[in-house]
Amino acid sequence: MPSPQSAALEAHYEGLGALLTAAPDIDLALRRALLDHVHLLTGEPTEVSYRDTDAGGRPGLWCEPHDADENGVIVYFHGGGFVVQSIHSHRKLAGHLAKAANCRVLLLDYRQAPEFPYPAPIGDAETAYRWLLDQGFAPKQIAFAGDSAGACLALSAVVRLRDRGVETPAAVLGFSPWLDLESLPGTLDTNEAFDALAKRPLCEEMAAAYVQDTGAATDPRANPLRADLEGFPPVYMTASDIECLFDNGERFAERARKAGVDVTFVVEKGQQHVFQFMAGRAPEADRSIMEAGAWLAVRLGASTRARV
Repeated sequence: MPSPQSAALEAHYEGLGALLTAAPDIDLALRRALLDHVHLLTGEPTEVSYRDTDAGGRPGLWCEPHDADENGVIVYFHGGGFVVQSIHSHRKLAGHLAKAANCRVLLLDYRQAPEFPYPAPIGDAETAYRWLLDQGFAPKQIAFAGDSAGACLALSAVVRLRDRGVETPAAVLGFSPWLDLESLPGTLDTNEAFDALAKRPLCEEMAAAYVQDTGAATDPRANPLRADLEGFPPVYMTASDIECLFDNGERFAERARKAGVDVTFVVEKGQQHVFQFMAGRAPEADRSIMEAGAWLAVRLGASTRARV
């Protein structure tokens, strides 16, 4: 059974859903501000410093654990359906992951839909990656990570880099990945009664804002579930069995294994979408982030040490 602490995320999502249902015409700026409030559920990580940066023309935020290993860097893409949330909603979550991996995290402020639909966010991801290469990092020292739409962006960026003949990052991490831009039948429908946030209407609305008239819903360059996964780096994903998006990770893992990719898919029980937001407050979130961070540290060759 989920811990009592983890129930706070479900309550938050339900309250947010009720508010948005009561005011369906709320403007986008206010919607974005409301969705950023999820950071209030995350405990502030200790011994982590933050500083602004310019990542090749896009704003970013360095999340730097004290005495972190300098060998690797994780580029983190926040979730929010390519439309909402920001580096501010995810700052503390990224800080917890940085501590768990004992290396720096670059939290990227990529452009968002509907103002900047596909492929703008993927272009920003590529730009940030090339910027890190210019700073002297080798591909084997860089990992991509993200949650929900951010996981989709991380995978799509790998497809883009590989197809352009650029050496790809060492690893990819995805929390509660949202990959199915087509909104196909599956757990999107069968888990509707249990998932307090990522239901079909919301997923369809955000996919439409991201895709617009580009045809990207079925484009392998945007939809990782249609991509050729040959040559992919190792991938680590987590998803809860009650999420509407559960089968996104399940389907990707199956396709990745068939393509010979080293893939780990961790199934959580009874947790809400991106339950890692409860880091510092709920034991399930802390455990998940510690396990993911340890996995990343191995792939980046970073030294690990116990961090509480």
